[in-house]
Amino acid sequence: MQQQQQNMNEQNQQGIMPQPPAIMTGKDHLYCQDMLSWNLLAMKKAHFFAEQCQDPEVKQAIEQAGQMHQRHYQMILGHIQKHIATNNTGMSQ
Repeated sequence: MQQQQQNMNEQNQQGIMPQPPAIMTGKDHLYCQDMLSWNLLAMKKAHFFAEQCQDPEVKQAIEQAGQMHQRHYQMILGHIQKHIATNNTGMSQ
């Protein structure tokens, strides 16, 4: 029990949040743009290298890595769109 509470205190000190905050700052927005760019680039590179690969197992592993980056891209984009829609709805009231 004491170990669990110590772990929770350490997490709170490290700034780990159970869910994203409702407000997105300018810095948050820039970081999200960077994450989108990184995942898009990784997705494109994986696609390119998978096409060049001769070994089917390696090709499949690279394609799976590219799909993972695509999922991350979609997840980040969805979070941004949800935040924009929430803010636009709140502003119109």
